[in-house]
Amino acid sequence: MAIQGRPIQRPLAVMMCRTLCTIGPDATLLEAAKLMRDAKVGALLVGERGHYSGLVSESDLVRKGLAESRSAEETLVRAVMSSPLLSIESASSAHEASEKMAEHGIRHLAVSDDGQIVGILSVRDLLRYFKNWGGL
Repeated sequence: MAIQGRPIQRPLAVMMCRTLCTIGPDATLLEAAKLMRDAKVGALLVGERGHYSGLVSESDLVRKGLAESRSAEETLVRAVMSSPLLSIESASSAHEASEKMAEHGIRHLAVSDDGQIVGILSVRDLLRYFKNWGGL
């Protein structure tokens, strides 16, 4: 017997990617692009010594790098990354994450537990959730 009503509220911890792909702020855009390609991800956490200062995404590379005729071999990640790093607690709902992404016009959101970054949530993760478990 099916239960009607609200969609299941799965915590972000179930939806997010737990593999933290990181790059330093002094890496080049070319290095970032190659790392994204090799890891098959659309964004990298930018940080040093376990402290994350931002996030660099494919959109950042295109809109703030290539579209402004910056050299991928010479331009540093710090010049195009999105900062400060926006995050959401892992116990939050998919709806809360979706609203935060829409409010800030972003496609990737860091997920934290007690202030520590534990994963990344992408708009694609949310689309998969809403397709399978319920609508906005």
